[in-house]
Amino acid sequence: MDRPGTVERRLRAAPPHEIFDVIRSAIERRHRARKVELLMADYAMTRLQPVERLPHTRPPLSVHASVPGRAFGAQEPCAERDDAAAVVVVHLPVSVRGDRLGILSVTLPDPEGDGPAAGTVEELQECADALAHELVVAERDTDLFLQARRAERLTLAAEMQWQLLPGRACARPEYTLGAQLEPAYAIFGDSFDWSSSADDLHVTVNNGMGEGIQAALLTNLAVSALRNARRAGLSLRDQAYLADQAVYGQHQGDQYLSALLLHFHLPTGDVEIIDAGSPRIWRVREGAVELIELEAQLPLGMFEDTVYEPQRFTVAPGDRLLFISDGVYDALSPGGEKYSLRALARSINETRLLPASQVPRAMLQALLGHRGSGPAADDALVMCLDWTGRPDGE
Repeated sequence: MDRPGTVERRLRAAPPHEIFDVIRSAIERRHRARKVELLMADYAMTRLQPVERLPHTRPPLSVHASVPGRAFGAQEPCAERDDAAAVVVVHLPVSVRGDRLGILSVTLPDPEGDGPAAGTVEELQECADALAHELVVAERDTDLFLQARRAERLTLAAEMQWQLLPGRACARPEYTLGAQLEPAYAIFGDSFDWSSSADDLHVTVNNGMGEGIQAALLTNLAVSALRNARRAGLSLRDQAYLADQAVYGQHQGDQYLSALLLHFHLPTGDVEIIDAGSPRIWRVREGAVELIELEAQLPLGMFEDTVYEPQRFTVAPGDRLLFISDGVYDALSPGGEKYSLRALARSINETRLLPASQVPRAMLQALLGHRGSGPAADDALVMCLDWTGRPDGE
């Protein structure tokens, strides 16, 4: 096969829409692979969509009921043998810093039935990892992979919201984050954002008012204002103030946005937080589930010159924080019964053994079981943060 680094160089040099072709051809040469496929996770994180030239011809696979889906969920390579064809298919996670993008499936000859060697799987996983990094960059310049993620057409509002998000998961030694929005193909104003540096993690969770384009525009304005203030190095208080002024200046209080703004100090676990009429936070600590009570302040953009005051708390290693929007609490069953706090606490308990990246999807699936298959009256957002903390002395 190509020497170490050669594939990476070819990936960087390839046109964005051809990066998968580069990986496919390298694997076919090195391992005599019969077939190499790339499956992208759809926006709802329930299906794996094949990447092919449009129009797509092969049906998607279920994340929950397929071997590639098992590799996607476990984030570990999985193999399945086809005795009749004397081949083995290796499914490898395609992920970047905890953000799960899809699966690379490689069909290898296996006449003896011994399965792939450990070294072969390791090499293939290195290819999947290299491809993942290039996919993130390529999406700036080609629609091929974004189109492959679509099990159905996005509304324009949903298109705007998904383009605004940082990803759906992120992992560092100190923490793991995962988040999901529903309805994935028709979201309005809910959003989330995060950014980290050597010693800091900033997280925002937004619950915008209204529907359709107006809600998406409102959220875009608020998130852009918060990012602008954060990137200027301003304090959490000033970030909230400037975003509040941006929204008020545009809408004069007719539209506003609820938000949670958090600043985590990674070495200590100290947290600054501003609750601007926000989604609520639950904490799971040593098996106990509790709602974190905060002093609610005014939503961003409701009044002119609102002053925001941060509150403080500390997260401990092993803590799990869950950020949950009103679209979860207020969801109604077909009979008009509201999703109760008891049902929510049960859902939190039932997902306690899942990694943070999988918790939001699982909780929203439980919500869908309550709400039924009809159209949602509001967005629903779940974000999960697992705190590991930084070892002493680092």
